[in-house]
Amino acid sequence: MFSDPTHPGTVRPLRFGIVLLPNFTLTAFSGFVDLLRLASDEGDMSRPVRCSWSIVGESFTPVRASCGIQIAPWTTFEEAGSFDYVVIVGGLLHSGPSASKATLQFIRDAARTSATLVGICTGVFALMRAEVMDGYRLCVSWFHYWDFVERFPGVDERNLVADRLFVIDRRRITCSGGRASIDVAAAILLRHVEATVVQKALRIMLVDDAQKGNAPQPHPPGLEPATHHKVRRAILLMEQHMGQPLSLGELARRLEMSVRQLERLFAAETGKSPHAYGRQIRIRTASWLLTSSDRTVADIATSCGFSDASHLGREFRKEYGQSPNAYRVARPQSEALALDSG
Repeated sequence: MFSDPTHPGTVRPLRFGIVLLPNFTLTAFSGFVDLLRLASDEGDMSRPVRCSWSIVGESFTPVRASCGIQIAPWTTFEEAGSFDYVVIVGGLLHSGPSASKATLQFIRDAARTSATLVGICTGVFALMRAEVMDGYRLCVSWFHYWDFVERFPGVDERNLVADRLFVIDRRRITCSGGRASIDVAAAILLRHVEATVVQKALRIMLVDDAQKGNAPQPHPPGLEPATHHKVRRAILLMEQHMGQPLSLGELARRLEMSVRQLERLFAAETGKSPHAYGRQIRIRTASWLLTSSDRTVADIATSCGFSDASHLGREFRKEYGQSPNAYRVARPQSEALALDSG
């Protein structure tokens, strides 16, 4: 809570303005706001004592979540007043309209105040479109990493984080979405509210403990899970930089450890060296692209970090015993046979 300058000696609730983008993710929104609700009051009263929240929009027209549920804003941008935190909740990128011009202007106006801007899930795309992230580190889900790079090719790759749950950089907070929205809400509340209050709210939500921002995002599908968090982050970085693989030295630097430490950790966790594991990721992705897209072998080779189609072909034969083109032709047939036999 904040001290109220108009009434010395008193405190006022922490104020959150929440903007729901079209096709927003309901889980990300509900997880964030429910932790605010539980931490705001004692008992099961849901009173906005420690913090208050308001859903803000261009109009009172309901906003549709990606699951179909619609939520109407409580107030408009013009009448919203001031907030301590302005939270932008995103969701689907390729379905329907994105943030409107009025929404982007509201974000720009909020950035000129003392408010902290929070982008949840693909809410960070709206923050980028509003041009309020220059010089800030930002978090994006590994699932949307390439969408982000494609839409914002001028972004400084050094400021782009796709291997952690969320990033706090001064008055900008960005989050990968999903369950991590609860962690972000907890991190914000811990700045202003007693830790015991936040921990109690987390327990009510059956969350053992909030994850810190440097916790890794869940590993992408198809990757073998690793126990050690630094190995999991290393795997995510390999996935993120597949087209231009990081050197072992650069990978170790980003994980704040020595090359030797990283090699030992990988051997203990996966039974492979970082180089061998990275090669497996790139080969596996190439095999998936061969059977799920009509992209050329040369294009797939470049996307997966191989110098050319011949390089991919050599590595592919070592792994699968056949050329990429032969694999592409045979794979659908083998899948059809498996379905028929079932």
